[in-house]
Amino acid sequence: MASQAMSPGNRALLIDSLESHAQSLSSILGFIEWGPLEWVPTIEDAIPLLQEASFSLLFIGENEAMERGRLYEQLRGLDQVMPVLFLLDEDVEATLPGSLSEGMLGHLTIPIKQTQLITQLEQAATYNKRRRKRSLRKDVSGLFPEMIGHSAAMNKVRQLMAQVADSDANVLILGESGTGKEVVAQCLHRYSSRKGNTFVPINCGAIPADLLESELFGHEKGAFTGAISSRKGRFELAEGGTIFLDEIGDMSLPMQVKLLRVLQERIFERVGGVKSITSNVRVMAATHRNLESSIEEGKFREDLFYRLNVFPIELPPLHERNGDIGPLVAAISEQLQEEGRPIATLMPSAIFALSQYRWPGNVRELSNLVERMGILYPNDE
Repeated sequence: MASQAMSPGNRALLIDSLESHAQSLSSILGFIEWGPLEWVPTIEDAIPLLQEASFSLLFIGENEAMERGRLYEQLRGLDQVMPVLFLLDEDVEATLPGSLSEGMLGHLTIPIKQTQLITQLEQAATYNKRRRKRSLRKDVSGLFPEMIGHSAAMNKVRQLMAQVADSDANVLILGESGTGKEVVAQCLHRYSSRKGNTFVPINCGAIPADLLESELFGHEKGAFTGAISSRKGRFELAEGGTIFLDEIGDMSLPMQVKLLRVLQERIFERVGGVKSITSNVRVMAATHRNLESSIEEGKFREDLFYRLNVFPIELPPLHERNGDIGPLVAAISEQLQEEGRPIATLMPSAIFALSQYRWPGNVRELSNLVERMGILYPNDE
């Protein structure tokens, strides 16, 4: 049965003193191939299971030792967010907790109707999906330790990174020069399913337009003057991994057409070659330019922009996260120390002074300053 609720990995727990309820519920869940049901008669039996395993859904039925409201509150102490459904006999007026609090989906009447159960399973699946997203947002501060700083702006970046890291979607990283766009790309690769393969960066703005095609796609022997042997391009070197196209906004229009073909068809040819080469590469691109303005000016192709802009991540300038300057100074100093280079210790008053500056060069400018202070005042405050 094609349904959001009928997905692998589902697992439910029933607390009910009546085995007949367990048999009925288990039979329906098995018929619709939702997932297994575990049954225990008392909350004492449920506690070790809830502590050791995670469940997609909790059913609360008959329990002679405790009324349902108190049982619900006690279980909430073990798991604050797991969705809960009550089983109620049609001819019994049972008392439920006073309000539909977090995770409480409602109730099913006994005998259980399959259509009613499926509706509730769909609600549970939707709830669990939202719960996972909320959990991800709460826990992002501990992700990507390479990204220094825990300001709200940086945690927002981490949240986006966590959502797209283990995907093959193209990522467009935006931000001013010096904000750390390549660090983001490296992190995304390192935490992706492609992490065992190569991460290949190339700065599109640093290579002359007439050489960029050869750099990206390689060339065959004799393709042009100086091509004394065949050579692989960056796309071949990145096969199975990730290619990072830095300063994509500086790429020439003819080259943009050729890149668009690779993104659309996943094939390319070396310069001077006729053999088509299949490409299995995740593409990440970055720019400090406003590509939408470049499109209006006719300097960037709109169709390429939409191909690259599947998942945009915008890095904030340093002056918008000046609370991160202290941790950044500490991290830069630690790196310099590991390289055997002198460092200066910046006092709190110095950190405060730095936080009042606008940092047009962003983290790169701050890194240069910390290095310069170490040279001028080695081992001094």
